[in-house]
Amino acid sequence: MTNQMNASRKASGPKLDATPAKPTVKAAAKKSTRVRAVKRTPAEVTRLTEFYRQMLLIRRFEERAARSYTQALIGGYCHLNLGEEAAVVGLLSALAPTDYLFTNYREHGYAINRGIDPNRVMAELYGRIDGVSKGWGGSMHMFDLTHRLLGGYGIVGGQIPLATGAALAIDYRGGSDVVMCTMGDGTTNVGAFHESLNIAALWNLPIVYVIINNRLGMGTTVEKSSAEPELFRRGAAYRIESARVDGLDPLAVAEASAQAVAVARSGKPYLLEVVSERLRGHSVVDPAKYRSETEVAQLREHDPVVTFGAQLVRDGVIDANGMAAIEHEVTARVDEAAAFAEASPTPDVATLFDYNYATPVANDSRRLPGQPLFEPAPRPDLGEDQ
Repeated sequence: MTNQMNASRKASGPKLDATPAKPTVKAAAKKSTRVRAVKRTPAEVTRLTEFYRQMLLIRRFEERAARSYTQALIGGYCHLNLGEEAAVVGLLSALAPTDYLFTNYREHGYAINRGIDPNRVMAELYGRIDGVSKGWGGSMHMFDLTHRLLGGYGIVGGQIPLATGAALAIDYRGGSDVVMCTMGDGTTNVGAFHESLNIAALWNLPIVYVIINNRLGMGTTVEKSSAEPELFRRGAAYRIESARVDGLDPLAVAEASAQAVAVARSGKPYLLEVVSERLRGHSVVDPAKYRSETEVAQLREHDPVVTFGAQLVRDGVIDANGMAAIEHEVTARVDEAAAFAEASPTPDVATLFDYNYATPVANDSRRLPGQPLFEPAPRPDLGEDQ
């Protein structure tokens, strides 16, 4: 099922990168001149439509974030989920509200799809006090205990040991929750990946490790950095059940994710590789010059938001008016988030150290950059004659 992807998607070589084409109603209709009626239950129609709406919301949100970065409304690092919309929506569809999610620094779409208000996500990107992390985390460090999103992490692989520890805590307490930990393909080469999988297998921890394989570790292809480019096979070294799935198909990802979560909930770890695309550079400042024009053209052809929307139109799940209504709703929602973020105040510098520790710590240093470690000793008064 999930171990083999569609042959048209499995061509070897580097994948694609560029500014994604907008999945407009016109684009979907152009690919959908022949509507084929597919019998769906009302529940199936609702689910498919919601998948598309969620994917489009992530797409429009990330496009707005990219624009805001160029307007200097967002600072620091900023990594976008453009191209991973099907992977994000499919993966999280299998999680219960009480399950835990750990991600890397490319987490905006995960935060939104986990149920966090897009206003708060955008405000965090803007560095404002109404943000998910009160403006101090920014793009890479979102955290919301209510929705059990326990981070974005800026250090490559930094989330994996912590996610494994959370799974250990669940097992120790006898809980039924699971942990999902996502990472990029390059992360599978760090020691924390192997150490965590080994511990999870030895102790039968309820965790799903997810590799989002866009075939590029920054600008280096997986084939040039990994002796085994089919990364799900690394689970075999630890006797962990694993699978590979087409990350451009949200339904295939949802099915694979449900299987992985079921295994984890039964008390065993699982490794899932989701082969996706990165529609732009590694971050918003990466021009992705390593992409050829041919690759860019192929990328546009396989845009997951466009192709999934076109499929829904072909199958008669939704018509042009329905597509237009979703586009209008999503665009208005993103505009609202941007306006909310811009109106939110910036945090006071005095709050910079408020969340260093969960509880007060003796001798906690609260020096600001440039401040001396100790106050200078008073200079003696030598009088006017000296």
